[in-house]
Order: sequence, then C-alpha cells, then structure tokens
Amino acid sequence: MSTQEKKIEYYDRYKSKLCEETVMGEGAIRWAYQTMSGKILSTFMFGNSILSYLLGLYFDSSLSKRQIKKTIEDLKIDKNEFELPIEQFKSFNDFFTRNLKKESRPFKNDKKLIASPADGRVLVYPDASKDSIISIKGMQDSVQNFIGKEIKGFEKCSVAVVRLCPSDYHRFHFPCNGTTIQSGKIRGLYHSVNPLALDSVKNIFCRNKREFTLCATPECNFIISEVGAFGVAGILQTYVGNKFKKMDEKGYFKFGGSTVMLIFPKESIRFSKDLIEQSKKGTETLIHVGDTIGNFNK
Repeated sequence: MSTQEKKIEYYDRYKSKLCEETVMGEGAIRWAYQTMSGKILSTFMFGNSILSYLLGLYFDSSLSKRQIKKTIEDLKIDKNEFELPIEQFKSFNDFFTRNLKKESRPFKNDKKLIASPADGRVLVYPDASKDSIISIKGMQDSVQNFIGKEIKGFEKCSVAVVRLCPSDYHRFHFPCNGTTIQSGKIRGLYHSVNPLALDSVKNIFCRNKREFTLCATPECNFIISEVGAFGVAGILQTYVGNKFKKMDEKGYFKFGGSTVMLIFPKESIRFSKDLIEQSKKGTETLIHVGDTIGNFNK
C-alpha cells in the first residue's frame, strides 16, 4: 500500500479491536504532506500563525455554526455526552470546546492510578532518554529539546503521547493529585499532528508551538505538556492556583487536533499492559480522559 493510500488505524480499548480513523480534512492533509506543491507551500502555511489565527476568527464567529451538525454526523460524535444541547452553541469553537456530562467520563479516584489527561489516541514509551535519540513518533529529538530546557530528574523518562482528533472532547485535565511548580511556553510552528504528517516531517513535536507545566506529587515530579497544531487558535490554561486534584480541568484547545504529553522519571511509574502491547506495534490506543493509563511504583 502506498503512502497516499495508507489508512490510519487505532486500537479501540472499549471494543477490543482495530478501527479505521475518519480524518477531518484528509484530502488537504495528504496534499500538504504528500505532494511536491503542498510541501512547498507548507513552509508558509505551518511556519507562522497567520492562517491558524484567521481560522480561529472564523470558528469563533456565528458564521461557523453551520458546520456543527455536519461535523457531528461526519465524525459520528455522541451528542448525548454533551452538557448542553447543540442549539445552544454560539459558534463552532463553542461546540469544539464543549463540556461533557460528568457521568460520561468516569474515573477511579485511587491516588496510585494515573488517569489519561485527555480524550485521544495514546502511544506510551516506558523508556526514553532526554540525552539521546528516542523513538517517540513525531519526536526523533531529545525530551530535553522538546521541553526547551534541562530539568533535573528526567535524565531517563517514561512518556505518554495522547493525540486528540477533531472528534474528541478538547479539554485536558490533571492525571493525578499534586501541585504545579513552574510552567513555560515555547514558540514554534503549526504543523498537523495527524500520523500522515508525523510520517512525513521529522520532529514535529519539537518544532511546534507548545506549553509545559512541571508538577509535583507525593510519588514523583512529572511534566504535562500541550502541543499546538495547524488550526489550533489557542492553548488556554484555565486552572487557578498551584494545587490540583485528579481530573481537575487544566485547560482546553480551540479548533484543531492537538496533543497532550505526560513525561515521568523512568522508574516512577508503570504503564498499563494493553497500552504497552499496542505501542510496541506502533498502534495508538483510543482512550477517554480519566481512563487509567498506568500507576505509580511507590
């Protein structure tokens, strides 16, 4: 099968089977990353914030409301999970950043268990070194370069990469109890984080716009980072203060698929067996925010 015909498949944790992903704007993504003309223009498209900013203005406007119903139908989004009926959304971004009913994303309040910070498709890397080339898809560079600075205690890491699609709930949450220590923002590009792009462009995660927060728990310190992408008009942090509980909202993405990454010191956690097994095959696993992705070793 050629690159142009390659299907994107993920493992559905709930159905215990492989599924094919429906890609919003698939034709445009394939053109941008798999054709010569697209690759030439992509330098401008993804090298600055202009197009993402203009898209953000449109999706914040009432003119974008017309796309809500079609998107729900095309991407088979379960509107029964929405906190509000679709008639109350004032713009596409209002729908995109929607809240869900609390019962639609249950979680186990065990302090030893680590929850997924977002809805999405996850790959886990139990052993990654910040000082050497690592095999994280989309990040052939070091964890240190991804963060943009050296942080003690993360010489060897365990990493979870949660990729959000346009169909997903786009608010992200803290995966456990703890406190924030410091945060930072790193300017960058606006490449798509779709696997079609990750297969074509090296180091997207180390090149895109991103934010990170260093957090402390009784068990260990960890880093949670949000990565921007094409069409992401903003990464908005909504948490207040420095103390947080498991599943407290941390923030949300405006329109566009994006990524949340968790980075732990290597010996501090153990990822769930099913995630490790699928990740070894290079297969992402569909999960919901609040789902258990691992546990602390202490």
